[in-house]
Amino acid sequence: MTPDPQPSWRKPFGILLIIALIIVWAVLVASLSPWVGAWPVLVQGIFYVVAGIVWILPLKPLLRWMELGRWRG
Repeated sequence: MTPDPQPSWRKPFGILLIIALIIVWAVLVASLSPWVGAWPVLVQGIFYVVAGIVWILPLKPLLRWMELGRWRG
């Protein structure tokens, strides 16, 4: 039987980066609320839907790095 490889530090560090990304994005979007609140309700809804999806875009390379150790495929 072969011994288990050493656990990678990339996964815990990547999880911390994901949490930091979520916090920074939430603070950024919340800081825009005084201006967004003045918009029509439909436009606000579109803005918040887009803002709720856009933060996911940097996750693919980050998750790839966590798993494989490189940023690009």
